[in-house]
Amino acid sequence: MMGKVPSFSPGSTVSSALPGYVALCFTLQVHRLVSAQFTVTGPDHPVTASLGGEAVLSCHLSPRMSAENMEVGWLRSQDSEVVHLYRDGQDQYGEQMLGYRGRTELLRDDITNGRVSLRILDIQPSDDGQYKCFLQSSVFYKDASLELQVAGLGSDPDISVEGHQDGGIRVVCQSSGWNSQPEAQWRDLKGQILPSASENIAQEANGLFQTEIAIVITEESNQKVSCSVRNPRLDQKRETVISLAELFFPRGNPWTVALGVILPLLAGLTALASYCFRRQRRAKETLQSDKESEKEALQSEMERQKAEYEAAKGLARAQGYAVDVILDPDTANPWLVLSEDRKRVRRGDTRQDLPDNPERFDKYPIVLGAEGFAGGRRYWEVEVGDKTEWDLGVCRESVRRKGRVTYTPGIGYWAMWLRGGRYEALTSPSTPLPMSIRPGRVGIFLDYEAGEVSFYNVTDRSHLFTFTDTFSGTLRPYFSPGYNTWGTNAAPLIIRPVPAQAGGNLCP
Repeated sequence: MMGKVPSFSPGSTVSSALPGYVALCFTLQVHRLVSAQFTVTGPDHPVTASLGGEAVLSCHLSPRMSAENMEVGWLRSQDSEVVHLYRDGQDQYGEQMLGYRGRTELLRDDITNGRVSLRILDIQPSDDGQYKCFLQSSVFYKDASLELQVAGLGSDPDISVEGHQDGGIRVVCQSSGWNSQPEAQWRDLKGQILPSASENIAQEANGLFQTEIAIVITEESNQKVSCSVRNPRLDQKRETVISLAELFFPRGNPWTVALGVILPLLAGLTALASYCFRRQRRAKETLQSDKESEKEALQSEMERQKAEYEAAKGLARAQGYAVDVILDPDTANPWLVLSEDRKRVRRGDTRQDLPDNPERFDKYPIVLGAEGFAGGRRYWEVEVGDKTEWDLGVCRESVRRKGRVTYTPGIGYWAMWLRGGRYEALTSPSTPLPMSIRPGRVGIFLDYEAGEVSFYNVTDRSHLFTFTDTFSGTLRPYFSPGYNTWGTNAAPLIIRPVPAQAGGNLCP
């Protein structure tokens, strides 16, 4: 008997297919998120390089994928300072440690396959140690640790005879230019270690080590010995052999013994007389020099105290124009996180999904103050604490918000920053700002009509820098908490109220 053919309606078809469609979409979304994840792998053994040579630090992505559009960097592991940074398809040198400037090169030959390598030129003793290689996509971050061992092979041992001691000959072996503390030993013809009379290891001004080891060789002992100096870390060694003839050893002849005593004594008396004469002459010169130095030191101290007084007076005057500054969330880069009271800003770990309105900075971690100033005098203070990166200042309201930004007065920025341990005023070119005391809080004073933007170290009430220019249009406070979120730099920038006794005068 023929079975009954079932009937279908359009509504029942859609209802039965909907769960499968939802499952398919969920599976595709999970696959997309999983494919965005990766691991970063470095070498499984230390990278070795010679002083003055070059080293290549490599790491790669797994699974293999292009790193061309990722953020790639190498850091010193102990303090997270930037050795080299690659972002937005270009090398970024603004945050690089001073000691690596001009010595690093990103090798991009295999970057599309997920392999990135950093070449470090002119290897120095301070390059030795731990590094971190990291890669960051728009949604994921991973890093790997590497170790660079600097092989500083020192000089050949230099052996010299210093004279008679304890019935034998005192022989000294010296070697320098080792990047880590070397081991020095005396050995006989059979390779047996001989006891040393003295040993000294010292670190030179360039950070390298030198060693000096002495031995007393007697006539009865084997007169052919070797001095070897070894780097125990990398098992590198240099060696020199010496053989002392019999005539260098003291004999029973009394005239030989007498001459051995009298000649050194005469040499010592001559040196003493010469020393006394030079000392008397230098004492007169030193007395005159000391008087001039005291005069210069007194004048310098008076000038320093005057500068400190003027800076403190200028800060007190500026604090009289304190205003309440809050942040404008419509200008904040999507990587920035603002507090509810809009007084704090920090760099977040993820990019927020925010509308790309015309006011928002899309490339750099920047946020502006909510209120603009077209005249008068204004002052505010920002707590920077122990952060290792930050920018502060003012900018024109009309500055470019999209794409690359150049931080100079000609573009409309009057600011200073901390990068790679260096404080700089962002003139063109930038101006280094030496600090005797690290600022924990920075004061910014805008005098619109005078065309001045001044920065103060509120911690010791010193003046840091003043821009002088001609302003037009509206200016707004400018803030950036930096690019990284490691260590102390994870802390926010905080707009702090000015003490009541200092503020209160809002008149221009």
